[in-house]
Amino acid sequence: MQATAISFQPHRRAALWLAGLALCGAAATTVRANDKPIRMVLPVGAGSGVDTIMRAAAPQLIKALGGQSVVIENLPGAGGITGASVIVRAPADGLTLGVVSNNHVVNPSVFKKMPFDAVGDITPITVVGATPFVLVVNPKVAAKNAKELQALLKAKPDGYNYASSGNGTIIHLAGAMFMEAAGVDVRHIPYKGVGPMVTDMVSGQVEIGVVALPAVQGQLKSGALRAIGIMGKQRVASLPDLPTIAEQGFPDVDVAGWFAVVGPAKLPPAEVKRLHAAVVAAFAMPETKEAMAKQENIINPMAPEASLQFFKTEQERYARLVKKAGVTVE
Repeated sequence: MQATAISFQPHRRAALWLAGLALCGAAATTVRANDKPIRMVLPVGAGSGVDTIMRAAAPQLIKALGGQSVVIENLPGAGGITGASVIVRAPADGLTLGVVSNNHVVNPSVFKKMPFDAVGDITPITVVGATPFVLVVNPKVAAKNAKELQALLKAKPDGYNYASSGNGTIIHLAGAMFMEAAGVDVRHIPYKGVGPMVTDMVSGQVEIGVVALPAVQGQLKSGALRAIGIMGKQRVASLPDLPTIAEQGFPDVDVAGWFAVVGPAKLPPAEVKRLHAAVVAAFAMPETKEAMAKQENIINPMAPEASLQFFKTEQERYARLVKKAGVTVE
């Protein structure tokens, strides 16, 4: 029988120690005698979307790893660069991994100086899935769909603002993507995080924004915010009647908050194979699938080779958008 102990360590990195005890009997042969814990670095703060996802999946990941322990460590800062720097500088032994998202491949186009190569200095293990983004407005905005919003913004571009969780973030670029597709130029208001952004959207300080769907489900149900459309190419189960922005006449709008497990560069192929299989198995377990469904996450793991190509394509795509939007961060 396998026991899994979970305890919280109260220090500023919000580390979570997830200790998996060795299996007994024949199953114990799957665990090497010298196994050490895997350090799973999250370049985001506690309570963020990626953090919530990995904490929900961690117990199942331990099982899929045959009882090998996993330590989840939050290292936010500099748009994810702080945590990613730890991942890329770690030994290529499979004991330090990380979970990165869109910002990882956006940063090279946004920051004037980068301490590492966002693609060349990592080994993608799998792009696990994505969280839907939704375009929302304050209810006082007289638009109920994307075409009506476009007409409103064209008629009075100085009368509205769109919010983001920070300058150069994927939320910022997602908003810019819609504005470009709609052919409008609307003032951008950056915030320090999603929480303050949503608060001011509800109060009407800003009128428009793109946000991860789980972050505004309560506000949409209460009517505090109105959904205009899903930013990706796929509708979501909880809002089956809400069309995508692409369906509403803007086919180039396609963005979601994807997340991927990565390691440092030159991770041995055998280790990549082992870790990929474990992550896929963990996210296929009923407990994880239930948690992901509640969070509206769409799970569709990619092979390591496909994940690498995805990283390259995404970096190129966002580079073009960053250039058009004129976004730079010192």
